[in-house]
Amino acid sequence: MSKLQAYACSPEGSRGRRRAEPAAPTRSPFQRDRDRIVHSTAFRRLVYKTQVFINHEGDLFRTRLTHSLEVAQLARSMARTLGLNEDLVETIALAHDLGHTPFGHAGQDALHDCMAPFGGFEHNLQSLRVVDHLEQRYPAFDGLNLCFESREGILKHCSRTNAVALEAQESAWSARDPRGGVARRFLEGGQPSLEAQLCNLADEIAYSCHDIDDGVRSGLLSMAQMQEVPMFAHYAELALREHPALGQARQRRWLYEAIRLMLSDMVYDVIRATQAALDAAAPADVDAVRGAAPLVRFSEAMHAQTRVLKQFLFRQLYRHAQVEETMGKAKQVVSELFGAYVGDPALMQDDEPGVGTSRERQVSDYIAGMTDRFALREHERITGRSLFRV
Repeated sequence: MSKLQAYACSPEGSRGRRRAEPAAPTRSPFQRDRDRIVHSTAFRRLVYKTQVFINHEGDLFRTRLTHSLEVAQLARSMARTLGLNEDLVETIALAHDLGHTPFGHAGQDALHDCMAPFGGFEHNLQSLRVVDHLEQRYPAFDGLNLCFESREGILKHCSRTNAVALEAQESAWSARDPRGGVARRFLEGGQPSLEAQLCNLADEIAYSCHDIDDGVRSGLLSMAQMQEVPMFAHYAELALREHPALGQARQRRWLYEAIRLMLSDMVYDVIRATQAALDAAAPADVDAVRGAAPLVRFSEAMHAQTRVLKQFLFRQLYRHAQVEETMGKAKQVVSELFGAYVGDPALMQDDEPGVGTSRERQVSDYIAGMTDRFALREHERITGRSLFRV
């Protein structure tokens, strides 16, 4: 690990865990958090949770697990150059999607609609619920009892209503630390640590690049279509200039090289723009970072280009008719499972449902933890119908 800058999160300066534990003899608090995440049930389930394509549609498409590993690699590489805490960055990256439902955003939207009368569903908040409450591995407490800094990074977004509720739940924490709990910044307009900010941008870089790869691999996008995007066209042309043998006959390698060049430039752009912002703001410590404007960023030129790329992917891939049809069925699976479980909780195959929560929230937790294929099997078991050919 590189030398930490003063504005990085140091293990010695951690704000601690909600439940005090003796220090580990060979690992820092953030390394310990990372290891707990890797060994968690929720992390293993990510291998069968979709990104854009349902799990049964192909073995080579990204899953939430492979995406999380890619985010961790990108974020850790940038953290090393910027002098940030690599272990904390890796921890946040590996945990950031633990609360995602099966079937990607379609499952999330369907579960939010089902839960609208009962407080709604936010996947970032659900990721925090997983590490705070739903993992049941230790005899003395629920959850993984992660450090404040890890939990802060996991909670990327949070509605004001949920932030108020979280702060109320963390009153004991606030009593010992006047800076408040992990949701305080959503009420006061502050920022998370630089490590958390870096993971957010690494997430954006990873999915923008690998969704191009998966989209072309699936046949829903073509190289010709991608070259309608000025940013991608530039790197495709650069790849051909450097390797003239690439082209239609070696299209897969051409695609890979164009994505590699684009991803590298995005990473180096973040490093340069962030370092410039840090030099200008000169935060003295982590608390100064939390009181400043966001410091991890793209340059204005790169930000504009990535915005055009994301708009293209939204129109041409995420809203493709074939994807929409599949996601419509996925929403139906989630909605019908929710109705069935609320009507008869005994249908849930869970020996330790959530404690102290409503029936609807217990059902929401149960469905959110499902993999794509388990949700499909459960739906067929309960309804006798198969909406997908698996």
